[in-house]
Amino acid sequence: MTGAAGSVERRSCGVEFRAAGRKLEGYAAVFGASARIGSFSETIRSGAFASTLTANPDILALVDHDPTRLLARTASGTLKLAEDTRGLHFELAIPDTQLGRDVLALAERNDLGGMSFGFRVKDEAWPASDQRELRAVDLVEISVVQAFPAYADTTISARSRSTMMTPAQRRRFLETIR
Repeated sequence: MTGAAGSVERRSCGVEFRAAGRKLEGYAAVFGASARIGSFSETIRSGAFASTLTANPDILALVDHDPTRLLARTASGTLKLAEDTRGLHFELAIPDTQLGRDVLALAERNDLGGMSFGFRVKDEAWPASDQRELRAVDLVEISVVQAFPAYADTTISARSRSTMMTPAQRRRFLETIR
């Protein structure tokens, strides 16, 4: 589903969780992972977010792409974003609000569906009529997704410094990380 020029597109991704501060962290997008978007498959090329991150706009962290459900933002320093060899890594400080407590509780129970991101396409390629590669995008927001993500390879982890894991818990946690 491609939007009109300049419209914001959204992509959702799968999740992993781990416990350790009042933070969520993981990957909002993973490079090279294919996702089925309507009638085509889509991948994200390494470096697709580089120009956005260099420009340093105010990017939001939301729940389900809803701007009334704000968790963090880059302008305040409560959201940190960086590209690495795997994808778009994020770390966000969970607010001590009802929304923040609810999201953290769902993350700790491994009940969230994944991560997502909203973007505008700057550069794309269509190597085949049913294959799209995102080469450069303007990132608008990332979102915690409560239900069904499009990209299954993204990750999210709940971290609380006060939570000490037993060896059995650590082993179960490590078994969930791919």
